Amino acid sequence: KDDTAKPILDADLAARLENLHGEFREVMCRNLLAIQEKRDAAKALSPVKRRRIETRELVSGQRAEEADRHHIHSVIALCGLPYRDPGTGVREHLREYGKSSLAIQAGYLKDPLTGRMAPQGLPYGPKARLLLLHICTMAVRQKSAEIEIADSMSAFIRDLGFPVTGGERGTLRQFKEQLNRLAASRMQIGLWNGDAATTINAQPIRSFDIWLPQDAGQRMLWSSTLRLDSEFFESLRQHALPVDIRALRAFSQSARQIDMLLWIGYRMRSVSRRYVITWPTLMEQFGSNVARARKFKEMFADDLAAMKEVFPALPVELGHDGITLRPCDPEQVFAIGRHRLT
Repeated sequence: KDDTAKPILDADLAARLENLHGEFREVMCRNLLAIQEKRDAAKALSPVKRRRIETRELVSGQRAEEADRHHIHSVIALCGLPYRDPGTGVREHLREYGKSSLAIQAGYLKDPLTGRMAPQGLPYGPKARLLLLHICTMAVRQKSAEIEIADSMSAFIRDLGFPVTGGERGTLRQFKEQLNRLAASRMQIGLWNGDAATTINAQPIRSFDIWLPQDAGQRMLWSSTLRLDSEFFESLRQHALPVDIRALRAFSQSARQIDMLLWIGYRMRSVSRRYVITWPTLMEQFGSNVARARKFKEMFADDLAAMKEVFPALPVELGHDGITLRPCDPEQVFAIGRHRLT
């Protein structure tokens, strides 16, 4: 009777145990038991917590491949979209960060069922951010303002850890709604270097050929081609922020955590000395939907703890005055921010 084998319940581990023989059997049994214990501990965690642990092991043990490198316009990443649906009455969104500004106006799409222009709301939340990331990435990879997305969108949704589900509350409907909002929206990107200012008036998705089906259970009918505004595309080429998609997956359920990850990755590229960012500045950047400073501090502390679960070496410290950033090599912390487009 082998008591060592009793806790090994997973079929694949049990099969490996059955095939163990010889002098190394005891050592291998201990290894299998350790694997089983690790799996059991993971099963007891929430899906979000489990994803963070898996991501930490992945990014710390394996360098990012070219396919892992995604891109988003740096101004969109730093200024950000609304976290939540601002409601049908809100048609504009304005955010500024440092020398960058982003203004978004909600627009209209032609409804083929009625022949009328149908108002669309402002894009918001994590799914709008992920769609923009996907669209920007396809444009950078294909080196074209006209991009093909039909075969990649459903795979992209799965790749982020979302199930592809239909129905009223399914992920298909949620992503379709945000794509409609993005396709209808108009953006103004403001850039300033202290001496000169540039404003780019763009509708990032210049044309969108079909109305996505209302029945989320139908076959994926994403428009096979999206045409980006040429000025937006050129600005993207100059201001694309690299993102390791493996890391972003761990935070894909939270718009604020996505923004924090992008912001920290951007800031770490230029930190050359100890630098303190105060609570009022942080609240202006990430607390647009939080009224009380105390509540924001608690939420920010939780989000930063989530970041450090994935990146234990992150040189960001929480303190009474705000957070302290310390110099580091971003490549040693996470695979964001080093790569430049040519």
